[in-house]
Amino acid sequence: MKKILISAVFGTLFLVSCSKTETPKQESNSMLKEPTEQQATEAKTPEEEGKDLIEKSSCLTCHKEDGKLIGPSYKEVAAKYTEADIDKLADKIIAGGSGVWGETAMTPHPGMDKENAKKMVKYILTLKK
Repeated sequence: MKKILISAVFGTLFLVSCSKTETPKQESNSMLKEPTEQQATEAKTPEEEGKDLIEKSSCLTCHKEDGKLIGPSYKEVAAKYTEADIDKLADKIIAGGSGVWGETAMTPHPGMDKENAKKMVKYILTLKK
């Protein structure tokens, strides 16, 4: 009886282990894949990049697009400044400042790249009424 039981157990294990199907290995292809339709989308404009940078930064802690929070709204800034002020405003984002919009100081962002700050300003200026 023991021999039959042991044989049945080993026979079952043998059948289960042999019945597994192997998944075929993918062939590696050294060629680069063609970009998909999603990857082939057009590059963003500096203004669109600026909007993305603002959304990913701490700016929205103090500013909103429409309506004052701690600092002025982006629409208020856009109404006050022009394209000629892009460098000045980018420097202000990096260095911080106070006195223009009241006594509350804007926090400096010394780690901010000037080109990224310019993109942010360009986006803000698109909100001009």
